[in-house]
Amino acid sequence: MAEFFAGLKSDFIKCFITKNRWTFITDGLWATLKITLFSCLMGIAIGLIVAIIRSTYEQNHKRMRKSFGKSVLCVLNFLCNIYLTVIRGTPVVVQLMIMYYIIFASSSNGILIAVTAFGINSGAYVAEIFRSGIMSIDNGQFEAGRSLGFGYIKTMAYIIFPQAFKSVLPTLANEFIVLLKETSVAGYVAIQDLTKGGDIIRGATYETFMPLFAVAGIYLVMVIFFTQLVNKLERRLRKSDNR
Repeated sequence: MAEFFAGLKSDFIKCFITKNRWTFITDGLWATLKITLFSCLMGIAIGLIVAIIRSTYEQNHKRMRKSFGKSVLCVLNFLCNIYLTVIRGTPVVVQLMIMYYIIFASSSNGILIAVTAFGINSGAYVAEIFRSGIMSIDNGQFEAGRSLGFGYIKTMAYIIFPQAFKSVLPTLANEFIVLLKETSVAGYVAIQDLTKGGDIIRGATYETFMPLFAVAGIYLVMVIFFTQLVNKLERRLRKSDNR
């Protein structure tokens, strides 16, 4: 048993202390958090726009008269459906490599490319989250908005969106957690994220146990932390609904 712990201590020093290799982990963690945060914000922005277009089309296209506005809405809805089909139907790692090696082949900013790729991917899932939230609101809420003299846009902004956002907030928070784990494939395009940092240590020391379990443990701690935040958020929302 003493030899076992002595071996662990030796591996720890070799993997993290020698030549300050622990910096590969901390730098990778910082890159992972940046990619996750900005990708999430980008995904929310894209998802909100797509959700508005799709929900507006589903709610209004049948009763709209033939006009330029209806034609534009139909085209936008068609483009949104293509976007959702393509993004949700292809692996995120393939999308990341297309961004890195083809679309932004001349760029050296790996973080920006990763944010763009993961943000576009996340936007497709966030769009469906928002759309389901909007469509879950009773039609009577639209009628209430019209009775107050609001047009469609004001009704959506002041009545529908606040209710829909509240109902989908826990799901959005879970999407952030999923996105955090998905960014672990960023190393495929030479971005030094947390997973890549552990891989660099493994390649330099030829040790697999310590760096890989360290990376797994850090991801686990982050997921547990954010999961607890989501659970607290859900409890607060339930309390506010009961008031």
